[in-house]
Amino acid sequence: MPKMKTHKSTSKIFRRTRGGKGKLVRTKQGKSHFRRRKSKRAKRLFDEMVVVEDAGVRKRVRRLAPYLRGK
Repeated sequence: MPKMKTHKSTSKIFRRTRGGKGKLVRTKQGKSHFRRRKSKRAKRLFDEMVVVEDAGVRKRVRRLAPYLRGK
C-alpha cells in the first residue's frame, strides 16, 4: 500500500497539541498581510494558536494531513 500524500498548506497551518489530549490547533490568518497599519497588540495576538472546535474542520484536516503530529 503506498503512502498517502499530505496537503502541504494544511500541515503548515494545523498542529496537534502535545500530551494526552492531542487537540487540533491552528494559526491565525492575516499575520503577514498589511502589517504596517496594524497595532503592535494586534500583531502580537496573531502569534496565538486557536483550538479547532468544529468537527467538520477536524474531519477535513484528518483527510488532508493523515500523518499530522504534534510538533
